[in-house]
Amino acid sequence: MQINPYLFILPRTPGQIVWDYKNHKQFELNLEYSTRLIQLIDNPKLYNDNHTIDTQLLNAGILTTSIQEAIEWGWDELSKIFHIGTKNIPCEHVPENIHEWSRHYLDHCTEVLNAPTPDDRLSECRAHELIALPKPFCLPEGSLANALLGRKTCRTFTDAAVSLKDVSTLLYLSLGYLHERDNDVDETIVEGLGARRSSPSGGGLNACEGFLLVQNVNGLNPGLYAYHPCDHSLSFINPLPRLPLGQLLCGQHFINNLPVGLFITSRFDKLWWKYEHSRAYRMAYVEAGHISQTFQLVATALGLNTWLTGALTDDQVETLLTLENSAEQPLFFVGCGHSDGQVMCKELKDLLNNREPQQ
Repeated sequence: MQINPYLFILPRTPGQIVWDYKNHKQFELNLEYSTRLIQLIDNPKLYNDNHTIDTQLLNAGILTTSIQEAIEWGWDELSKIFHIGTKNIPCEHVPENIHEWSRHYLDHCTEVLNAPTPDDRLSECRAHELIALPKPFCLPEGSLANALLGRKTCRTFTDAAVSLKDVSTLLYLSLGYLHERDNDVDETIVEGLGARRSSPSGGGLNACEGFLLVQNVNGLNPGLYAYHPCDHSLSFINPLPRLPLGQLLCGQHFINNLPVGLFITSRFDKLWWKYEHSRAYRMAYVEAGHISQTFQLVATALGLNTWLTGALTDDQVETLLTLENSAEQPLFFVGCGHSDGQVMCKELKDLLNNREPQQ
């Protein structure tokens, strides 16, 4: 008999909370159950099939009959608990199509809007006098300001192809090692850390990587590709899955018509190598956010619309990218294509239009 290695125990008088953070299960144990669990943690061989509490702990998954291989984790347990505990968003039923997703999403939004809204931020409450700022000035046509103003999240995409040239530009300016910045490297830069991207990276490690999702790109077969920033090249990883792509993203089926997208991953082993404390785990998401924003701005400048999400069905995405039990993990997805610019998908808009107004 073994103790589930993914348990987090929180003392909470008069008992204790046992959280199986991998499987999103939570249990409250009284003194009798807590005492028995401590005994089994100290010596799992004490397990007794005739002991009622023992069998209940086994059925709950707190005990396990299988020896589970521990995931290599270079930091302390704090970041491991957070990372694994937030994977695979608990969902009783993943929507199988865009109509199901629209109904679930609309019901969720209705429930949220019926609850009291959060209070104003503290600084708003404390502000006694506001200092007016000058009107923002307009930058030249084609400038960064135009891309910032034009960028918006869209959820309706056509199946129109994206050119390989545009994909190359997107990858190079988002994740590529910029040859134009080779002269920026001076003698203070450690050998092997001289590569420079358009986005900042914690410690100059460039810990984020990218996997290209191709559904309709001129000159590329559909499938998943790893991007290699050193050579500015791609390598084929896997064909497209048989299930609709929306199943990989928690039922968000508007991805099904997205011609191209990017799964942004983080090399935790690179971060572990330089930073031993779990606070560095935050930097993985900060870097992924920088790259996501750069991707969106470049896509906007190329005349494409964008969509992004952090709602991944992690285990399925890891399998698709061949990253199972790896120190490289998917964190985010961003995609682009040709669109009519609608923020709301047609199915959700139809539901809203057909819903009777509340009295």
